[in-house]
Amino acid sequence: MKWVYNFGAGEADGRAGMKDLLGGKGANLAEMAAIGLPVPPGFTLTTEVCTHFYKHDCLYPDDLKEQVAEALRLVEQRAGRRFGDPSNPLLVSVRSGARASMPGMMDTVLNLGLNDKTVEALAKRSGDRRFAFDSYRRFVQMYSDVVLGIELKYFEKLLERAKARRGVKADHELPVEDLEQLVKDYKEVVSQELFWGEDFPDDPEEQLWGAIGAVFGSWMNQRAKTYRHLHDIPETWGTAVNVQAMVFGNMGADCATGVAFTRNPSDGRKDFYGEFLVNAQGEDVVAGIRTPQELTIKARKSHGELPSLEETMPSIFRELCAVRQQLETHYKDMQDIEFTIQQGQLYMLQTRTGKRTGHAALQIAVDMAQEGLISKSQALMRLKPELIDQLLHPTLDPQAQKQVITKGLPASPGAAAGKVVFTADEAVRRLKQGEKVLLVRIETSPDDIHGLHAAEGVLTTRGGMTSHAAVVARGMGRPCVAGAGEVQVDYTAKCFTAGDVTVQEGQVVTIDGGTGEVILGEVATVPPQLSGAFATVMAWADEVRTLQVRANAETPNDARQAKEFGAEGIGLVRTEHMFFEGNRIVAMRQMILAADEADRKAALEKLLVMQREDITELFRIMEGRPVTVRLLDPPLHEFLPHSEAEMAQVAKAASVPLSRVRRRAAELHEANPMLGHRGCRLAITYPEICQMQARAIFEAAAEVGKEANRAPVAEVMVPLVATFEELSLLKTVVEQTASEVQKEQKVSFNYRVGTMIELPRACLQAGKLAQQADFFSFGTNDLTQTTYGLSRDDAGAFLPEYKAKGIVDTDPFVSLDQEGVGELICVAVERGRNQRDGMKMGICGEHGGDPASIEFCNKVGLDYVSCSPFRVPIARLAAAQAALQQRGEKSLQASTQAARPRVPVYGPW
Repeated sequence: MKWVYNFGAGEADGRAGMKDLLGGKGANLAEMAAIGLPVPPGFTLTTEVCTHFYKHDCLYPDDLKEQVAEALRLVEQRAGRRFGDPSNPLLVSVRSGARASMPGMMDTVLNLGLNDKTVEALAKRSGDRRFAFDSYRRFVQMYSDVVLGIELKYFEKLLERAKARRGVKADHELPVEDLEQLVKDYKEVVSQELFWGEDFPDDPEEQLWGAIGAVFGSWMNQRAKTYRHLHDIPETWGTAVNVQAMVFGNMGADCATGVAFTRNPSDGRKDFYGEFLVNAQGEDVVAGIRTPQELTIKARKSHGELPSLEETMPSIFRELCAVRQQLETHYKDMQDIEFTIQQGQLYMLQTRTGKRTGHAALQIAVDMAQEGLISKSQALMRLKPELIDQLLHPTLDPQAQKQVITKGLPASPGAAAGKVVFTADEAVRRLKQGEKVLLVRIETSPDDIHGLHAAEGVLTTRGGMTSHAAVVARGMGRPCVAGAGEVQVDYTAKCFTAGDVTVQEGQVVTIDGGTGEVILGEVATVPPQLSGAFATVMAWADEVRTLQVRANAETPNDARQAKEFGAEGIGLVRTEHMFFEGNRIVAMRQMILAADEADRKAALEKLLVMQREDITELFRIMEGRPVTVRLLDPPLHEFLPHSEAEMAQVAKAASVPLSRVRRRAAELHEANPMLGHRGCRLAITYPEICQMQARAIFEAAAEVGKEANRAPVAEVMVPLVATFEELSLLKTVVEQTASEVQKEQKVSFNYRVGTMIELPRACLQAGKLAQQADFFSFGTNDLTQTTYGLSRDDAGAFLPEYKAKGIVDTDPFVSLDQEGVGELICVAVERGRNQRDGMKMGICGEHGGDPASIEFCNKVGLDYVSCSPFRVPIARLAAAQAALQQRGEKSLQASTQAARPRVPVYGPW
């Protein structure tokens, strides 16, 4: 079996389409080599090696060592150097490379192959002894951390002491004799810390296999696990390992290393965006240890001070611009590239699809389609629907008063306010307590991934626009201000200082990731402005989708927001939500506490007025679009209090004895209310409730119909139906009420009566139900509960364990269970339409805004999905992608997947 794939010298065993096998980095290194870009030679150990490694107690395939040795000989031949040669040594890097980009989550080792002999050869051949020992010092530190598991703090302490003795601030200011001593001191630390008392390994081959094992091992480190969980990356994918000849950006003033994006990853503009460091190695740029320089003169004038690459190395810059153009044309997407300049020679070390904000993703897709680089369909297919969520949140009010205390680099757009915390663990702890936090760090590392996810935003004092904090924040949709150099962080005192302002942990600070401003206190925000690329993408999506998108809304504000976002109607009005406020809850309780039907009808008269007003406003806002009103669903005890003090207040407000409140609460108590006296069962027991609600709907329809150009489309939905008889009985009540209103008002109006399919029995009896129902709306929240036999509100206690053990892939309340719940929906669709040809059907659970669930709905032929207002644009794009996929368009989604919500949110009934 082939475990190792070679690349370099204009040739490659693999290509870009082999990411599943070679990982993203390995596949793209092979592709760049194949299209003639200057890529140092190397080879890739496939993801199948990783899979074998974990399936066989961390043992490698028997023939792997031989294949690696053969590949290494080819690298030696192409590089003109030999691995371990004391006179002309080949040094290599060992890097991870999963099929999905996981920036900084796994391990890397650079300068591998150095020992006391090869470092002398490197010094002699480079003519720079300081460079050689700087590389050696870095290698010992990195290898000790990644492979031997020795904490970095021991090495950093020695380095800081050496700089203090010399009176210098930067690593590159240390003379060679200090670096030589640091290598000895570092090795002494290794001997002391390794419990078996061994020395640092000098054998290059031992070093190589140690690094390979560590990189495969890092696939299962905690930060990688956390990142995979946040971004839905399966553990079974594994990582590849890339071994590549070293090129050096730290050999002198004509050397550099950098990171660049072919377009701006924050706003999507067609600007060459990136940073570099002279006389440095790659980790120096992303780690944020030194503040880097800009690539272009334009960027330097905007927010830089040091000369740009365009100014310091103009010929290299022109060559890099040509590579930028070649890569974009070849990959047809924005690329994130890493490069090294060694003694005036440009080398490409990586290209990958660049992570970007939601705004940038839309802008880049639209621009590339309009440039003719991709088609409109391709532009739609490459967008992650979840990314649109980033665009639908407020920004800082430009008119608001604000106290700006400092400014950094605008590394990831958006505004965030929260209580300042200084550690990732503290961010998670406070989030669990319901607090919003802002993570402040000198610099972030991959170990901070859980804190970055928990925080509203992140502020760092070091690092640039391509630092770890910036890249991860953009991928998660979190605002970030990086490189705020005036901020002094004191981790011990738990505070930071900016000028003469000191901010303690727990104080609220706001950051603006679009301007780089850091502001004391919380600043007012304004709604997002949705136009430009967003409007273009939505228009393109509407041209191709066949699935309609409605919204779940019961307040005028929700309805207006939904319509603004393009909703084609309201798919679910939860009428019970209209009864929980102010004097409405009092009237509702009076109805529940009524001693007889006459008292109950008197209370219902009050509720009728309120319900009619609300529904009238919804009909007006929706201007002839369908509005589906669900009859009362939750059990009545939800409207009553539980404590003695609250019961006394209710008794007083309702003018009834306290004993009646106690007695009624006891009568309504249920052991399992989710499966109890709710839904259509309430309307059958208390038909006057159904009559009141139907009258409110139809009187509202009559009123709006008289005044509007477009008559309202009223859809009455009966919840939790299990039998034909239930639906038949209640449909008769609704129709009689409609007839009464039409006679009283001397008007006619169109209406439909349908049912919410929430029970497995209803799915199986869909053919019979369709004899009465004008439409079906699948309530997938309750249908999932009743199919699985579990409570949505309690499942969080064990579902994570189910996911960890591979019992379920995703939370079935987040993404529809297509095998079980989905099969029931398919049965209901088929049987319902066999009885009533062309019957309108949709879903109105939270799944209506989930892209995978929307794709399923499109496939089974539903007419619409209904979701919360802020997910309407997401659903519109997902519906378009589902239609395109059904036509055979391949999924080209390349932009970063949005991270999971910080806290699972479960909707009400």
